[in-house]
Amino acid sequence: MVRVLLYLFVIACLAAGAVWLADRPGEVSVLWQGYRIETSVAIAAIGVIILAFLAMLGWAAVRFVLGLPSAFSFASRARRRARGFEAVSRGMVAIGAGDPVAAGRYAVDARKFSGNEPLTLLLEAQTAQLSGDRGRAEAAFKAMLDKPETRVLGLRGLFVEARRRGDMTAARAFADDAVRRSPSLAWANDALLDFHTSAGDWQAARTAVERRAALRLAEKADAKRQRAVLLAAEALDAKGSEPEKALAAALEATKLAPGLTPAAALAGRMLAERGDIRKAAKLLEAAWREVPHPDIAAAYLDVRPGDSAQDRLARAETLVRLRPADPEGVLALAGAAIHARDFAKARQALKPLLAGGASVRVCLLMAELEEAEHGSAGRVREWLSRATRAPRDAAWVADGLVSDHWLPVSPISGRLDAFVWTVPPATLVSQAPAIDDVLADLDDSAPLLEGRAETMAPVETAKPVIEQATLVAPEPAKIEPAKPAGDEKPATEPVAKGEPAVAAKLPTPVAEATVAPATSASVRDHRPSPVIFPVSHAPDDPGPEDVQPATAAKAKFRLFG
Repeated sequence: MVRVLLYLFVIACLAAGAVWLADRPGEVSVLWQGYRIETSVAIAAIGVIILAFLAMLGWAAVRFVLGLPSAFSFASRARRRARGFEAVSRGMVAIGAGDPVAAGRYAVDARKFSGNEPLTLLLEAQTAQLSGDRGRAEAAFKAMLDKPETRVLGLRGLFVEARRRGDMTAARAFADDAVRRSPSLAWANDALLDFHTSAGDWQAARTAVERRAALRLAEKADAKRQRAVLLAAEALDAKGSEPEKALAAALEATKLAPGLTPAAALAGRMLAERGDIRKAAKLLEAAWREVPHPDIAAAYLDVRPGDSAQDRLARAETLVRLRPADPEGVLALAGAAIHARDFAKARQALKPLLAGGASVRVCLLMAELEEAEHGSAGRVREWLSRATRAPRDAAWVADGLVSDHWLPVSPISGRLDAFVWTVPPATLVSQAPAIDDVLADLDDSAPLLEGRAETMAPVETAKPVIEQATLVAPEPAKIEPAKPAGDEKPATEPVAKGEPAVAAKLPTPVAEATVAPATSASVRDHRPSPVIFPVSHAPDDPGPEDVQPATAAKAKFRLFG
């Protein structure tokens, strides 16, 4: 639109000038070399314009003739440059395709037609890298340092090559030089952060994180989290030598990331040691609301040294109220209830966790519960056996490494804030359809595994019968009912021929017997073919050494997995 208006303006000016000349006629007389030329002003103006146009044409012709050699040279250079860029383009495609032979051929053509162009140097360096010629690659990157436009690219290439050969000192020097020349380089800032964290220089690492955030090389939320992690690492290192500095760093870390478990647990414990119980409890409760973790629970239960087991149980109940039905709160409550000897509450707390298959920690708590309540070695061994095949609990995991404590940097990749509290990857596979149904094991009226005997009648060879017991499923019709005490037969009475019994008949009277599945792997259902275990204690428990003859026996048996 502007061009159209300008064009119309120029036409209007020319028309106005023509009208102005037509309204003011006049004569022009020229006397030159004895010739006299007379004409009107309008004709003279037209003649001047024509002469100027002809002069311009003549000058253009002269310039064209004089510039023919340089024009031919320019065309040759343009053709060479075009061929050079074509070679560079095809060479890059060959590198992307992984063809070092073609890439080398195109690199030679690019060097021939384009000389020391930046793209030519890049093609040569990458071709050498693809071919595995590290020396030639470094030479190409060093050649890039001589030109301002390729100096940073050369530094990055030299950094990569130094890191590949394990020369971290040289790699760090190249990264420092790159940041000094171009502070906004993302790769150089990331490399310096990795170097600082690997060396444990948390202060320098925090400076690098702040610089990355200021240059918008990282999201604000990520930078905030990284600062909190570095402060937590600094606090953990200084807690023994500089407790004041450690506490200040831990508190600042909890402000930046309230759910950062190591910082919250450390700050809570250090505040409790200083006697600031209320602040410690408030901090730990806030962290628990963000991320429930065993370390937070342990620090919260121990927030007041010297408290009774009942006080610890009350605090565990507070954690459960803050995060109802959270497994970590349930486990903390069960552990505190066991220590407070409130076994009914411990069983009730663990009951939901047993419904879908108990984890390792749940099985260990059940073993502790059985030991504390009944002192039963058989039950304890049974729960410990279940723990060996139970699903694993959450742990600190980073890059496939499972650690029992948190680390600020992954020892595998060197990545900051790599550890995550989660179930280890190896246990994320689908579980076998056989899951221990251990809900019934919480019933006190039917103890697990162990049989209780009461003295009623002589059983002279009870122990040999136990050792000879064979797990053979008897036919229901062959099992003899209990007989009165007067008709009682000794346990060593021979078994009738052809009878599919268990190598010895059960001593009578039998007060109660419970059947178990024939499978020995795990209890899948209570309905498979029954197997009777005529034992008075756990199958893997040899029993007391001094088994005395008794007047009679009354046994209870339970299922086991």
